[in-house]
Amino acid sequence: MITHCFFDIGGVLASNAWDRDQRVRAMEHFGLTEEFELRHEEVVGEWEVGRIGVDEYLDNTVFYTGRDFTREQFIAFMFEQSVPDAECIALVRRLAERGSARLFTLNNESEVLNQHRITAFGLDGIFLGFLTSCWLGVRKPSRTIFEHALRIVQARPESTLFVDDRAQNLQPAAALGMNTHHYVGTEALETALRAAGLL
Repeated sequence: MITHCFFDIGGVLASNAWDRDQRVRAMEHFGLTEEFELRHEEVVGEWEVGRIGVDEYLDNTVFYTGRDFTREQFIAFMFEQSVPDAECIALVRRLAERGSARLFTLNNESEVLNQHRITAFGLDGIFLGFLTSCWLGVRKPSRTIFEHALRIVQARPESTLFVDDRAQNLQPAAALGMNTHHYVGTEALETALRAAGLL
C-alpha cells in the first residue's frame, strides 16, 4: 500500500523554473552574454541548496557590472518563466481530496523561486509539506535527499511513490526501495495512480 507520494515540481506540476531554456530567454531579453551562463554554473549549486540567497546569486551572475535594468525587473522576469501545468495540478488535487496518501513535493529549487511557485500555483492547498533542496541542503539525484525525505515524513520506502520527469532522479529513489513513476504526461500518471489504488 502506498501511504506517501512525492512529486517533483519543475517538469511535472509546472514548467521548469530556471533551467537552460529560461536562462536563454533571459539572456535574449536582457542582452546578457554567455558570461551569465558561465557565472550561473559556478554558483547554482550553492543557490539551490540554500547557501546563498537570490541577491548574492544575482550579484555573482548579473549585477557584477552596471545594467540598464533593475534587480526587481530581473526577478519579475524569473517569476514569469514559471507556468503551472493546470491539468497535472488538478489531478494531484483530486488525489489530495481523496486522502488515500500523504502528499509532498520533492524538488531541486532555490528558495525564492520555490516559494513563488508554491504560492502562485496554490500548492500549499494540496501538499502537506515541501521537501526542497534549498531547505534540505542537498539536491537530487543525491541518495541523501531521499533518505532525508523518508525520515522527515516517517515513511517506509516500499510504501512511497516518487514522481519525477528525469530518469536520473528516479534511480537513487528506486535503489532505496521507493516506487517510482517517470512522468511523461498526466494521462500516464493517472493510470499509474489508479493502478496503485490511489484514485
